[in-house]
Amino acid sequence: MFSTVAVDGEVRRWEELPLRDFAQGFFFGAGFFTTFRIEAGEPWFLARHLARLRASLAAFPGAVRTPPSEHLAEAAVREAIERCLRADAALGPTFRGVGKLSASDGRVLLTFREHAPDLERMHREGRALDSQEPGAYRRGEPTLNHKGLAYFRQYSLMERLPLLGNEAGEVCELPTANVFFQCGGVLVTPPLSAPCLPGIIREVLLEAGQVGTLPIVERPVSFAQLAQVSACVFTNSAQVATGVPSLLGRPLPTSLALAQDIRSLVEAVAARER
Repeated sequence: MFSTVAVDGEVRRWEELPLRDFAQGFFFGAGFFTTFRIEAGEPWFLARHLARLRASLAAFPGAVRTPPSEHLAEAAVREAIERCLRADAALGPTFRGVGKLSASDGRVLLTFREHAPDLERMHREGRALDSQEPGAYRRGEPTLNHKGLAYFRQYSLMERLPLLGNEAGEVCELPTANVFFQCGGVLVTPPLSAPCLPGIIREVLLEAGQVGTLPIVERPVSFAQLAQVSACVFTNSAQVATGVPSLLGRPLPTSLALAQDIRSLVEAVAARER
């Protein structure tokens, strides 16, 4: 993570932030966050990320000291990003990486990190998914729809990246990623009630309605149905879309091309929404 950050829009240095200003988040994990991709200094889908963050804060009134609304306004956050990029030569106006907004203790903390070092390789080669956790969630559990609360449930599983399922034998998501399966001529993603995180890339794809000739739909997917899947992709805001060349030991050679098509679609939408 870069040392330059912003607190309520004010450019600061990470090492100079008083711990007492973030005691609720630091000691108790009480807060919500969102991470967004930045390309050439431009945040992708910032308005969508802020809307989701505000919705999470509103869903748990009183649980978190909510920051003043003006600090979560899109114009204010854009200005804070620009100030940080200008202030730090290691970032700069053409920065490529990931921004993170954390809301707790009545404050908004903005931080930056570079893209993962294996990002390009992941796009080229994808990642196999070879494990599963059926029954990890309960259908309809609302906390899993909020970034922050979901993170605590997923942290220990991130390296292994299993398919997480509910008590009904349905697939929900991956740790920190939504999942899409090509079943016949349709691209399917589990519903929010599965439950899963309302990912921003997931939202963009569902609004688009299709990728190439494949309609995109939201419906339950059972673990038993995975034997009929012909391609699989997982999505999040940092990686956008990653192909799954092997799912539970079964090769899915067309997943990488599907992921590339999804990345192209998302990039086009991001350009329109700047």
